[in-house]
Amino acid sequence: MAQPSPASAPSESEPSGLPFALGAYVIWGFLPLYLLLVASVPPFEFVGWRIIWTLPLCLLIVAVRGQFAEVRAALANRRAMLALATSAALIGFITTAVPEWTDTPRLKGRRLFVLAALWGGGRLVGFAGADFAGTLGAMCDLAWLALLVAYMAHISILKRTDKLLAFIGWIAALAVCETAVRLCFSFEAIELASRLLRISGLVFVGLLGVALARITVPVTNLVLDPTETTSPFRPHPGRLNLAPGLVAVAVAVDLAAFSDAVCGYTLIAAGAAFMDRVGEVFIGRSALRAEVASLAGSSAFAGIGLLLLGAAQLGAPISGIAGLHVALMGGLGLGVLAVFCIAGLLHTGHSLSFSRSAKLAMVCLIVAVGLRVLPDLDLMPQPPGPPYALTACFWAAAFLLWLKDYWPRLRNSFKACE
Repeated sequence: MAQPSPASAPSESEPSGLPFALGAYVIWGFLPLYLLLVASVPPFEFVGWRIIWTLPLCLLIVAVRGQFAEVRAALANRRAMLALATSAALIGFITTAVPEWTDTPRLKGRRLFVLAALWGGGRLVGFAGADFAGTLGAMCDLAWLALLVAYMAHISILKRTDKLLAFIGWIAALAVCETAVRLCFSFEAIELASRLLRISGLVFVGLLGVALARITVPVTNLVLDPTETTSPFRPHPGRLNLAPGLVAVAVAVDLAAFSDAVCGYTLIAAGAAFMDRVGEVFIGRSALRAEVASLAGSSAFAGIGLLLLGAAQLGAPISGIAGLHVALMGGLGLGVLAVFCIAGLLHTGHSLSFSRSAKLAMVCLIVAVGLRVLPDLDLMPQPPGPPYALTACFWAAAFLLWLKDYWPRLRNSFKACE
């Protein structure tokens, strides 16, 4: 999600650009009238055409306004990039996994494009760093989160199932945190906003725990038995939601303003639950396969990050920020990349076997986490060059390697759909 800037508000003499931004969106609402003229153009080609022509226009506007430095700063912001990747993965995961779990049709056409447009609107506002459009970006973010919740609630009622309730709760909590953070920045309550941002990160970790609980079991069974005739991997039912449940307790304790000791112990308990999940994947040699190890590594990073954060709350000479980076960059980052790799194979008709490029991408991501966190823990000196430049390079390389490897498969899948 787009992170608002705590910078001071513009002066009264500076004209507000909010009316122009709202006007642009109103005009944009009338532009689809010409879609009837291009009805024969395939949807993917049409969206690609829009992107190709929109990007140069945006670059021209940035050049005229001299905002390239702000764009570079946004791209170098690891939290912003992680929020972009995780929020995009969240939409993709929910809109593809929910239909599979509930045997319902997938979202497609106008509904899916509206969801993507709302997500993209929030990201564009965040990259531009325009304070006047912060409200617009918040509205876009809240809209796509609300639509996801409404979509899952509709499916739950239609199918009379409780399988999606955990996702509904966590995504609703994410929307509430987003609203609270925006309000705090609006009223310049920076300290409270920082605390709520940390809680938002914990909510993301809780959502990760729920997602991993649903993904790890079928993926592990598919690795153990590619024919899918048996289900040899059956984790303990009591452990299925233990990690996200304890994260929910940690969030509640933090919101209730308990002492640092209580917050620290609950975070350590949540971290231990994630580490316990890592122990469940010791299934023999198959545990060393990248398809299983990547999901276990995501749980491990989340657990280690929560343990570090809890230890910092208890007074250990450890940076709490380092713990957050381990949980978010490592846990969420590796989890997102693993889901990209798994879904990219299964949804394009390929067998579940990661390529060398995919494995190298995961190595790059792990190196990026180490370069960011280890200096803060005094376990290695700061890397040479500008601050975090090497970290950003390895982080970007991880997802670029994935794109290079999977784009031909996705492209062939699009052609087959046509």
